[in-house]
Amino acid sequence: MGMGAFPARRARPQLSEEAASYLRDLITSGTLAPGTRVRAEVVSAEMGISSTPAREALQALRAEGFLSLEPRRGFTVASMTGDDIRDIFLAQSFVAGELAARAAERVDPEQVSRLQEIHEALIAAAAEGESAAQEEWNHKFHRELNLIADAPRLAWVVGLLSRYVPRRFYASIEGWSRTTVEDHAGLLTAVLEGDSKAARIRMVEHIHRAGEQLAQHIDERLAAGEVGTDQATG
Repeated sequence: MGMGAFPARRARPQLSEEAASYLRDLITSGTLAPGTRVRAEVVSAEMGISSTPAREALQALRAEGFLSLEPRRGFTVASMTGDDIRDIFLAQSFVAGELAARAAERVDPEQVSRLQEIHEALIAAAAEGESAAQEEWNHKFHRELNLIADAPRLAWVVGLLSRYVPRRFYASIEGWSRTTVEDHAGLLTAVLEGDSKAARIRMVEHIHRAGEQLAQHIDERLAAGEVGTDQATG
């Protein structure tokens, strides 16, 4: 039977993924400390969604290692230290470095123009202090490099590892804006010059710096003695 014989199915709203993304940000930024109880009904109420996608989100985060399921307590935030974050970013740097190297080998003039436009937009957002715009252009810069590399499986791996990076977090760190602009400028130069070795090195260094910022933040919260509670998000 051909594919056309199957009845059309309506796409299911991605509410569970939105809920999972929301909780990932709270966990990886340290807003939800290790041991914090996370309840589906509270997530449902705070996000204005039904309990089903909220429960699906919790199950997904358990599979990813963000949550634990404890007897009589339910879902709780899994322990995560600064060293855990460093290990995750170490793995991400290897793959992202390979993607950057391939992008340097394959970039064409049209893609060069696109990268330059994105970088200029990032500089402008930084100059205006527009944190949300900076994060968006930062994301687009990395996404464009991954597309140029034309290695979808490697880009998929980076996407999985990037789930441990809280969106809208780095823009609040002192010095992040300047460091990101400078790092991207070096990456852009290496790619435009077709220097795959330099592109790999600069990307690895860039990822390491980003990971260390987040790791130090987690370590500081742990050192301050912040512990989990029975409140899902708050």
